[in-house]
Amino acid sequence: MKTVVSKEVHFRTKGVDDIIDITPNVGDELRKTGLKSGTVTVFVPGSTGAVTTIEYEPGLLKDMPAFMEKLIPKTKSYAHDKTWGDDNGYAHLRAALLGPSLTVPFNNGKMILGTWQQIIFLEFDNRSRQRRLVLQFMGV
Repeated sequence: MKTVVSKEVHFRTKGVDDIIDITPNVGDELRKTGLKSGTVTVFVPGSTGAVTTIEYEPGLLKDMPAFMEKLIPKTKSYAHDKTWGDDNGYAHLRAALLGPSLTVPFNNGKMILGTWQQIIFLEFDNRSRQRRLVLQFMGV
């Protein structure tokens, strides 16, 4: 019989370009479920943060913000900024590019990730935020 377990993880970010390794958080919550095989979906409620996987190491922690700046610069004028006056149009576009969710399979109670692959949360908003991630585990 399949089981669905929903959990939440809460943390504070520093603001734009903050990249947080959430692999341990997701792994801890997986262990608490007691599930052995299935998938976990990590979802960001909000439109200025995203999740993906990366090798969480100092070089890539510098490369990722530099890459995003080339694609979607903070200094450009965006229609969103004119509409709302919050100067974070770039944050919405960056988050939309990467997406609000990620699904990871697990087996024998452990996530199936590559040796150098970690799950990360990326903060794109221009201020510190209190963030909530929804984790939904489906499995047996």
